[in-house]
Amino acid sequence: MTTVHHRYAEVEGLQLFYRESGSPRAPAVVLLHGFPASSFMFRNLIPALADSFHVIAPDHLGFGFSDGPPAGEFGYTFDALAALTGALIGQLGVTRYAMYVHDYGAPIGWRLALADPAAVTAIVTQNGNGYEAGFTEDFWKPVREYWQEQSPRTEAAIRQALTLDAIRWQYVHGVPDESVVSPDTWHHDFDLVSRPGNDRIQLSLFADYATNIPLYPYLHAYLRESRVPVLAVWGRNDAIFGPDGARAFATDAHRAEIRLIDGGHFLLESQLETAVGHIRPFLQRSLS
Repeated sequence: MTTVHHRYAEVEGLQLFYRESGSPRAPAVVLLHGFPASSFMFRNLIPALADSFHVIAPDHLGFGFSDGPPAGEFGYTFDALAALTGALIGQLGVTRYAMYVHDYGAPIGWRLALADPAAVTAIVTQNGNGYEAGFTEDFWKPVREYWQEQSPRTEAAIRQALTLDAIRWQYVHGVPDESVVSPDTWHHDFDLVSRPGNDRIQLSLFADYATNIPLYPYLHAYLRESRVPVLAVWGRNDAIFGPDGARAFATDAHRAEIRLIDGGHFLLESQLETAVGHIRPFLQRSLS
């Protein structure tokens, strides 16, 4: 049986929670979660990889079991979250690693790769956008309005994403058989997002997401120049990041592998075995 360790590390005076499994001598794989999740989303993927890889899955600051200082005391930006993640990885003695990015984990991962291109050995992106292609109109319209003007009207629209119904929708939309997705998932996320003051953290990050799109040309140049192996394994029914977001990686990544699977945004909840069937051999080929 695979042992998964649940640990805390102090990074720049803040406590970050992370899950860790596998031999530290094995090739490292860092799993970066999205909104509104945490490393809990990788609870089943970690044992599926840990026999061959050193797997590390942190909770971003303000998510999961990591600290969540009030938004008035800490500037919640993707730059700041990426800096903390990079510091944690370095503190754990990991200098080279593959990354699995999902949703918010993607812009965090892109920043890490751009800051230290030689450190990244491979990229698995699971519904983690790196192109403007893939942004769905219905989901992103209120978010773009919030970028342009942060008013009571636009904030009210964004706050809908923090409701239990909206979080449940992220888990079950596009899943052919909703009964395979455990309600534990959306209730777990909702309980943590609903902690006092966490709403302001999430609003700060929704506003800061606008800073990710200007980074895309640099990401594309990095993909071309580094020739880092890329696997886009994607829930093709995702109503947040559509399948064009996966296909776009073939534009710049060298021989990108694109795998569209019948699932939604949280693909691991409904198609774990199928996803692992692509992820494991990709990592084994890339990291051998």
